[in-house]
Amino acid sequence: MKQVYNFNAGPAALPRQVLEKAKEEFLDFQDTGISIMEHSHRGKHYEEVHEEAKNLLKELLSIPDQYEVLFLQGGASLQFAMIPMNFMKPGEQSGYILTGSWSEKALKEADKFGDVKEIVSGKASNYASIPDLPSFSPEEYSYVHLTSNNTIYGTQWASFDGIDHPFLIADMSSDILSRRIPVDKFSLIYAGAQKNLGPAGVTVVIFRKDAAERANEGLPAILSYETHIKNRSLYNTPPTFSIYLLKLVLEWAKILGGLEELEKRNQEKAQLIYEAIDQSSGFYSGHAARDSRSLMNITFTLKNEELTKQFLKEAHEQGFYGLAGHRSIGGCRASAYNAVPLEACQALRDFMGNFQKKHDK
Repeated sequence: MKQVYNFNAGPAALPRQVLEKAKEEFLDFQDTGISIMEHSHRGKHYEEVHEEAKNLLKELLSIPDQYEVLFLQGGASLQFAMIPMNFMKPGEQSGYILTGSWSEKALKEADKFGDVKEIVSGKASNYASIPDLPSFSPEEYSYVHLTSNNTIYGTQWASFDGIDHPFLIADMSSDILSRRIPVDKFSLIYAGAQKNLGPAGVTVVIFRKDAAERANEGLPAILSYETHIKNRSLYNTPPTFSIYLLKLVLEWAKILGGLEELEKRNQEKAQLIYEAIDQSSGFYSGHAARDSRSLMNITFTLKNEELTKQFLKEAHEQGFYGLAGHRSIGGCRASAYNAVPLEACQALRDFMGNFQKKHDK
């Protein structure tokens, strides 16, 4: 096979061991003679996969007993609408912290359902840093929403110590399972799986059970969190193959050493690429402020557009995939999610150094 280094932002790299295991079981799952994709979601073989995935996630993230894990569909984009539909009420105001495009989209959806306030925004700095939070009282907002990692701009909340609210919600689509997080600080965490957890098609929602008591009634059943809690995410046919692959990824993460080992590896991988940027004497420029840098998405630019195109062209020729920045801001982006091996980041660092030697005139 051709040597490829996959830095795609999502759908993203999956562990090679997971793909090999899925390949091995693809046609015949556990000697049943059929694929897991062909099993009924009500049958015992899939139910075991479903529950194992849920229990592994609880174990790896140290999710307390008072939380429920849901497997839903529709990606983070559906959660942008489900959250206000369930929790916005007349006479109350919800607060959104804007740190990038996805938090903007979340606010835009919420604005369709009630009174929304932008607590603070980093837009003035082109989302190069996580903004300082103004002081506010918990009574001001029925809930507060944030995005923990900003895939497009390459910024990340280093810590959540500076924010407190009794109903705190986080979109963790692009950094869940990459580091230790204080789950009990949040009432609801959601994450599309296609970056660190598995393939596209399943969205994980970590939901504090008593939060369901605050939910609005009279919603369509499929859009009510209570429906999915009562039915253990089996109200309608779940994305069974995506959840099966999610389970395999979680097994891989556990064998590797869990969150502590994943966080250590992610710090080491990101440091390699940030050092290539910082030691380039301005040939490469990082987008994110140093205190807001993401371990998952490393964004940078070159001196001009022509040089950027040449960098991406030569990188692709040498097997580096997915390095183009998001279409909204351009530049370059290396997404070093959990499944991206250290060797890929070492190879990218070396390529960046060699490219500079050749073109820095």
